[in-house]
Amino acid sequence: MSIIASTPPRTAGGQNRPKACSPSSRQSRDTFDGDRRSEQKPSVFRMDIRPITVISAFALGAALAFGLPALQRVAGFGIPAAVAERDAKPAGAPNKSTVVAIDEERIKLAEIEVRSAGPATIARRLTVPGTVVPDAGRVAHVAVKLSGTVAELHRNIGDDVVKDEILAVLESREVADAKSEYLAARLSNDLQQDLTARDKSLWEGRAVPEQQYIRSRNAAAQASMRLSIARQKLLALGVREDEIGALPQAADALLRSQNVRAPISGRIAERRVELGTAVGRDNLETDLFVIVDLGRVWIDLSVSSSDLPAVKEGQAVNISTRGQRETGTARIVFVSPLLDKDTRTARVVAAIDNADGHWRPGSFVTAAIAIGERAAPVVAPFSAVQNVEGRKAVFVRNKDGFEKRDVVLGQRDGQSVEIISGLAAGETIAVSNTFSLKAELSKPSEED
Repeated sequence: MSIIASTPPRTAGGQNRPKACSPSSRQSRDTFDGDRRSEQKPSVFRMDIRPITVISAFALGAALAFGLPALQRVAGFGIPAAVAERDAKPAGAPNKSTVVAIDEERIKLAEIEVRSAGPATIARRLTVPGTVVPDAGRVAHVAVKLSGTVAELHRNIGDDVVKDEILAVLESREVADAKSEYLAARLSNDLQQDLTARDKSLWEGRAVPEQQYIRSRNAAAQASMRLSIARQKLLALGVREDEIGALPQAADALLRSQNVRAPISGRIAERRVELGTAVGRDNLETDLFVIVDLGRVWIDLSVSSSDLPAVKEGQAVNISTRGQRETGTARIVFVSPLLDKDTRTARVVAAIDNADGHWRPGSFVTAAIAIGERAAPVVAPFSAVQNVEGRKAVFVRNKDGFEKRDVVLGQRDGQSVEIISGLAAGETIAVSNTFSLKAELSKPSEED
């Protein structure tokens, strides 16, 4: 019989258990063993916790010192493959590139405009609402100065006209009487001047007495005065000098006609009469047309009394319209010395050129009045700034294309903005269609 087979089983205390015992002995032994197990429970519990605590502390130290793979080897559990692949990369892996490689041909196709950043003047501005109105000096009401009837209409509403262009023709008995009076005075004056010249030559030859020559000279002066009065009456009725000079050769039918001409160049904004309309005095219509020259318009502003001390005539005003990208620059030409009793605001008028007709009277605009200016070392168009990964950035031109450069913005002035840091004066940046560069930079690279 082998030694292993003959070795009796051991008890919890390490002694050999006998093969057979009596019931009383078994009971007493069980009681004894139970007491011993009760006494040994705290020791067994401490022996179970202490190894786990040591292993956990060791694993945490390994993880901190050697990374997650070390923790895996110590603790013996698995990690995701993506994490393992990430940890397997070299510690010095390069960051994502900030350069967008693009050649000149692609820059032209993308319509990317470049411009150099540099020093400029940044202004502090007061923003107020305004309304576009016609320039009061460029609005003309074409009115008649006599009673008559509209016989011809040569221009209609919306037509462009030039100064002295014929707009309509009136027929008037009043103008016919004035022209006839002028012609009679002219004829009488011509005859009287001839008689005076003859009497003068006879008096000088002692053929007539001096008294006759004096009477003839007095009659000639009166005839000349009547002619001048008739001529002034025609001018007052609106007949021009060249038309008066052509009256002796004019047809009789033209004596009752009166041309209505444009006093300024512009566009006909209103036509208030039709063919056959009676115009003139006695509660009749006197305004035939309204002509507006929109080559320059006014911006009518309302400035509060608290801001009024900072507003002066001659200051620059940036004009913009909501929903449109185009802006303009106006100049203040009038600051009212009076305040509105209801709104406590003063009227301020700024003039702006409008050769292209962009500013339409009646439009609401926003005006930014420059009330303080200072020089900034680096200023760039605001369109050049993009928001990339939560930070403001511009794209600087280099030999490879464009480099993304994080910048810190300062004060904004209309379409320009001050660059506090991140960009130097003289550097060339992209100022239009920069969203395409931002999209190109956001594309994942091969390493990603």
